[in-house]
Formats: sequence, structure tokens, C-alpha cells
Amino acid sequence: MTTGSSTIWTAKEAEAATQGQSTQDWSATGISIDTRTIKPGDLFIAIKGDVMDGHQFVAEALKKGAAAAVVSAVPQGVTGPLLVVGDTMKAMQELGMASRFRSHAKVIGITGSVGKTGTKEMLAVAFGALGQTHASKGSFNNHWGVPYTLTAMHPGSDYGIFEMGMNHAHEITPLTKMVRPDIAIITTVAPVHIENFGSEQEIADAKAEIFDGMDHNGIALLPHDNKWFAHLKAAALTKGIKVYSFGEHADADIRLVDSLEAANGSRIKANVLGEEVNFTLLIPGRHIAVNALAVLGAVKASGADLKVATAALEKIEPIAGRGKRELLDIGDPANPVTLIDESYNASPVAMRAAFKVLALVDPGRGGRRIAFLGDMRELGQNGARDHAELALPLQTAGVNLVYTCGTLMKNLHDALPANQRGEHRDTSQELAQIVPDVLSPGDVVMVKGSHGSRMDIVVEAMRAMPKQAKNGKPANKGMDHAL
Repeated sequence: MTTGSSTIWTAKEAEAATQGQSTQDWSATGISIDTRTIKPGDLFIAIKGDVMDGHQFVAEALKKGAAAAVVSAVPQGVTGPLLVVGDTMKAMQELGMASRFRSHAKVIGITGSVGKTGTKEMLAVAFGALGQTHASKGSFNNHWGVPYTLTAMHPGSDYGIFEMGMNHAHEITPLTKMVRPDIAIITTVAPVHIENFGSEQEIADAKAEIFDGMDHNGIALLPHDNKWFAHLKAAALTKGIKVYSFGEHADADIRLVDSLEAANGSRIKANVLGEEVNFTLLIPGRHIAVNALAVLGAVKASGADLKVATAALEKIEPIAGRGKRELLDIGDPANPVTLIDESYNASPVAMRAAFKVLALVDPGRGGRRIAFLGDMRELGQNGARDHAELALPLQTAGVNLVYTCGTLMKNLHDALPANQRGEHRDTSQELAQIVPDVLSPGDVVMVKGSHGSRMDIVVEAMRAMPKQAKNGKPANKGMDHAL
């Protein structure tokens, strides 16, 4: 069978990787585990999840043009190209490992308590300017996201970028042993998911598991400014891995020499392993500038062109749920509301970084800085304290009003001074209901919380306000709702 250059798997290759049996010949140009987003030519893998069983959707996948479906049992009444295996999840892992084994790509793995996905996006853009680059989608960084991403990698890729996350110890080891990174980045170590660990050092050890998939030719890029830097460095050196550090510290190998921060980005001067670079990022925040150093360190360490990579980074913008900005016309086109969407995730360190960015953005005429905040999850016994302690950085950032939801955020609500205290609600759904009463033209609004807090509901309520205004409905009542 003749296959095009876009083919990533043939029936014969998949059979060899999984020891499965195809019902007929096929070739696939993509991978899917979700019929809602499947594309013609995709290989559909029928994963059995906690709630849904992909085998129920095999017929739909084939009807939508799937090249074939990977199944552990042939669904009743289904005909068409199938790859029959013993276990579909195991088969996807085997396809992922086979993909990595056949690849000649330079592979970069990334983990860290915060900043993984944003740094992964910068890596994808930087290396994308240097060659054919394959990268994790969204936050596909867990036990199914990593093998899925590996399976989908084209064999001709020049670079592979893989994000690896964890909630517990010993979760990164099996992922990194599949990815086998040539270069590993740890963005930072912080008390995130700490309720699942005995100490912050155990979190550092869990992040250091990324070294388990590397050989002695590997390179680790580690955060010099983090208090666990020496601990991480020792773990890497024990495995014979070369270490480069990044950060603001004078001894960092990739050093932030200067950073001029503004509401619309940062102008950065850095020294990257002896090479001086100057560039501008359209994503504001010193923490973003530091993570960009890790990206440039990976480029330099891989032997690629640093100037091409920095030019590419200058074009990247914040993504949805992670700092993306939108201007919302709620009745005064010349004085819109600025929405900063940070709704995807949250932790104490990420909250503080986000507040610093909010402080850089000046409200419009008559506007205020407002924060809508949801619970930060998995903080363990210190959760109440960690939420209450956000009061001071919010005041320092000049935030005028803070609206909160969730059991843990009630601690912040109670800790705020009366003139800064907006309303508190039990859920994000309830908080979203008061959005039209709260916002006025010129306001700058940040929305942030852990993914499980569903602060995206609040974001959607804000996005609906311009539609209400166009329909002649009152967009807001100009009320502060301060208690």
C-alpha cells in the first residue's frame, strides 16, 4: 500500500507495535480518542474511561471518516477497518513508545509546579520556527495525555515537546520513560497538590522523576532562584545529566539581565549560555520572562538558532484561561471592560504572579481593578491559611474589589478589609449571576481559580454582557456590592 507523507501509522506498523490484528488494511494521518473532534483519516482509539467507554462511539468514528478504530472487542453491528488489541489503553501506550523509538526528533520534556503549559506553548512556538515540531495539546500531560501525544507524533518531526504533570509521587516516572527526553525543564517547585505529599521536598522529588527517563547524554534546565535548586541539581547529577540553570541569580547559566515590565508585555535582556539576546514578549509578567529563559536555554542546548527562536517568541500571545485578554463593550465602546482570563488553574504562587500582572493594567475612565477568585484545590491542611494570605498581595496590587466563591475562598473574603470586600458565593455559578450587576465600563477584571472551581463560568458570563447590551438589556447597574 502506498502512503502519503502525512501518514503517521499504517496497519502493519500499528500491528507490530501492539501485537494486534487489523480486519483490513488502513493508514492514518492523525489520532483521536474523542468523536466530537475527530477528523477524517484519524485513527480512533476506543479508550475505556471512568465514565464513558469509547467502544460505544466506534460506529460514529468510522462514519465521520476515521481511518480505523482500535478496539479490544468488536462492537456489535460495526463493520470497517479495526485494529483488535487486548487492551486499548495499553495499545495507545505501546503505540506511543513505538513512536518515540522510531523518532529522530530532539525531545524536550517539561514539568513543574506552575508554568508548565505556558512554557510548553513558548517551546512549541520557538522550535516551530526551527523545524517540524510536535507538541502536547492543551494540558495533555497525564497517564493518557502523554501516550496520546506520543502516538500522534509524525515520524518526520524534528522536535517533540512533551508536558508531564502529576498529583502524586511516582506519576512522572512512567511518563518520562515513555518520552525519554533529551532535554528536561523543571519550571519551579512550589506547594501545589501538597495535600497528596508529606512535604514540599517530596514534591521536589516527584518533579525530579523526569530524570528517570533520561540517559547520561541528557541536559536538565533547572530554576536557580527556587529554593529546591540544589536538591534538583543533585538528583540530575546523580544520573550523569548535565545541568544548566536559569533565572535572575547572578550565577545562573541562562540569566535575566534586565526586564522592563508593562501592561502589554516585557522587554527582556538575557544572557543565554554566553550569548546575549534582547527581545520583547507580548505576555506580561516577570514569571513569564523567567520561563522564557528556560525556552531559550533549550534552544541553545539543542544547537539551534537562538535569534530565530527569539523572533518567534516575540509573536506569541496569552492563551485562553491562561492570561488571554479581551475587550468587552458593555455600553461604552470607547471605554471597554478589560477581561484577563486566568480561569484554567490556580495555586498560591500563581495567584501572586497574576496579581502583579493585574497591577500593571490601568483601568479605563472611572474603572476599577476587580478580581473574581475561586478556590485553589489540593492545598491540604494549610488551605485556609493560604487563601487568607492572598489579602495582602491583593492590596499591594491595588485591586479595588475582590469577589470570591467556594469554601476555601471564604477565608480570603473574611480577611479582606471592608472597602475591598465584594460579595462571596458558594459556587462559581452563583457568582456568575451577579456579574452584570458588578461591572462598569473601564473596569479591569481578572478571573482565576483551580480548574475544579469552574471559574470559566464566570468568564462566560462576562463575555455574554456585550450581547445583552446589544439586545437592549441593561449590561450593568454600576453597583459595587461592597459589604
